[in-house]
Amino acid sequence: MDQVFEEEQQHLSEVYRKLEGIASELEGKIAKTEAEAAKQLSDMREERTLDFTDYENVMETAAELQSRNAEIDSYNRANQVNVEKYHRAQLLMRQPYFAKVRLRLRSGAPARDIYLGSAGMTDETSRHFIVDWRSPVAEVYYNQESGETSYEANGRTIHVNLEQRRQFDIDRDKLNAYFDTTVAIEDPLLLAALSHQHSEKMQAITATIQKEQNEVVRHDDVPALLVRGIAGSGKTSVLLQRIAFLFYRERENLRPDQVYLLTPNPVFGSYIDEVLPNMGESNPRLFTWRDFLDAMGLADHGLGTDTTADELRTIDATVPGFRLRPEHFNEIRENGELLVKASQVRTAVEKFGHLPLGSHLVALVTDELHDRLNARLGQLAGDEKTKAAVLDLGPIEQQRIFGETLNPQSDEELADLAKRYVRYRFGAAHDQIEDARWLNVDRIGREILGTPHLSSTAYLYTKIAATGITRRDARYVMIDEVQDYTGAQLMVLARYFNKAHFLLLGDPNQAIKEGTASFDEIRAIFAEVRGSVDECTLMTSYRSSPEITDLFTRLMDSREAMNVSSVQHAGTPAGIHTYADAADYLAALKEAVAEAAAEPGLCAIIAADRSRTKWLAKQLGDAATYIHGQMSLPAEGVVVLDLPTAKGLEFDHVIIPDAQEQAYPDTPLAKRRLYTALSRATHKVTVLAQGELTSLLQ
Repeated sequence: MDQVFEEEQQHLSEVYRKLEGIASELEGKIAKTEAEAAKQLSDMREERTLDFTDYENVMETAAELQSRNAEIDSYNRANQVNVEKYHRAQLLMRQPYFAKVRLRLRSGAPARDIYLGSAGMTDETSRHFIVDWRSPVAEVYYNQESGETSYEANGRTIHVNLEQRRQFDIDRDKLNAYFDTTVAIEDPLLLAALSHQHSEKMQAITATIQKEQNEVVRHDDVPALLVRGIAGSGKTSVLLQRIAFLFYRERENLRPDQVYLLTPNPVFGSYIDEVLPNMGESNPRLFTWRDFLDAMGLADHGLGTDTTADELRTIDATVPGFRLRPEHFNEIRENGELLVKASQVRTAVEKFGHLPLGSHLVALVTDELHDRLNARLGQLAGDEKTKAAVLDLGPIEQQRIFGETLNPQSDEELADLAKRYVRYRFGAAHDQIEDARWLNVDRIGREILGTPHLSSTAYLYTKIAATGITRRDARYVMIDEVQDYTGAQLMVLARYFNKAHFLLLGDPNQAIKEGTASFDEIRAIFAEVRGSVDECTLMTSYRSSPEITDLFTRLMDSREAMNVSSVQHAGTPAGIHTYADAADYLAALKEAVAEAAAEPGLCAIIAADRSRTKWLAKQLGDAATYIHGQMSLPAEGVVVLDLPTAKGLEFDHVIIPDAQEQAYPDTPLAKRRLYTALSRATHKVTVLAQGELTSLLQ
């Protein structure tokens, strides 16, 4: 009998019963609070005889309403606290904890056991019997330094002795195994997790974060953090753990809608969308570059990838001295009504003609135009046609606009309704003014750059430079696959999210498009805008077997490749096959697909481009699912997709169906594209060439 196992199972059973008790108690409290709040609302409705006959009664009625509203607010606050704790208890009941550290805080004092879970939980004495993995003390687990070590808490360095670092394999209240470990390469939980088959959804790596990954997750909050990691080093997982860590550390003042995550494609967004919810956190705002442009109203301006960073620097240099002329002003219309004339905009700008074009001038003109718009709306509200339009509204329109049916009893009531009607119909014009739509940004940008058409990237940068309009509420912006963006695109993001801190993750070896920014350019852009850039590297492959890792690292710079390692167990050597005859090639491909379909897990046929993908999908028919657009990945089977869509994803088995010299010639770009395709595989790679095999693999 393993005495330690029995003791740990007993402890787990006690913790689980405690969680069950907490969840049950909270369920009762939540139900009771909701019932009391419902009764309070019902009582308020029944007692809705409000007395406004004189000043004293008005004051008493107002006080009564304020008191009742305060009670309801109190119910809501109490209920929110209970609901949050209940959800944490439910989350922990799947796996109460995943590790334990035994710490001795000072010599001669008894050691303390601390159990780490995906969330924290306190008992009736407010003692943490499960400690959140993001708490300061948990750092000693991830740093993996036995003996004398330390952690930072509240600005202080706490010195401790780490006597034991124990990991657990737990399913609800059942202990499957435990391990005492010291260093990452011997991490049994990590190796067990890596041995599992691929899932169509990315999983959290909370229990298996390694030391180099932990340095990124818990890095100091800096204006810009650039993470360079090889394929399969866990960059995206680390990014999501970093977001969870920030939510924990700034729980009181950081909302999910203040965190923006820029993903490479819609499929990737679907792939990661369950990671944070499974850690008890909400997802941030997920968007692609195309989504970003659509939100800016630039869907018809293209992606702007041809615009250069030097062109944007020209805009920066030219805007302060740019002289505005009448053709640079737009009128403001709403619902077909002319509300502010272009000539009025010009007059407002001329009032501040001593100021250069920029945020200060635009702010003053904006205030001036708001005043002019208010005057115009007041004029419209007083118009007899407007009052007649209000009286002509049917009951359904009255409810939609005013929230009630109308029966004005006096001219004053009708005048008030006319003002509300005008605000409803034309009030959005204030948003146009605030967004500086009175300024012809497109024309200004075209004149500065001397071009007949302005790209989306150039348009946005011109608008930012000319108006100072940015997204000031964003606290953090995370850019995954940062090597896929041009310098100009990154300059736009850095300026638009001008108050945010950036986390930039990527792999220069996976830059699969021409004209994207090098890591030196990325570093320079954010150093210029943010003042400094901190850097971390991730050189360990957790995704791919040693055989697959060796294959794709052959495509890296030899000096960099020397620092790469894989923690996976030895697997299957890559199968590389060439076929001179087209019929033989197609038969071999179909055979490889049939074999993959019979194996567990998900296999991806990754083609070099979209046209090749479509051809393959047609040839394979029902044998493979063609992934495109915003489709999600299946849990198993065979899919066919192009390389850009495969970016950031992983598969148990990858088939490279076009490894001929024509598709992957010996060029830096082709080398990076082949590296990216091969490194999507975890366990198996099959390489097929129709004709001469690419020299990159010879």
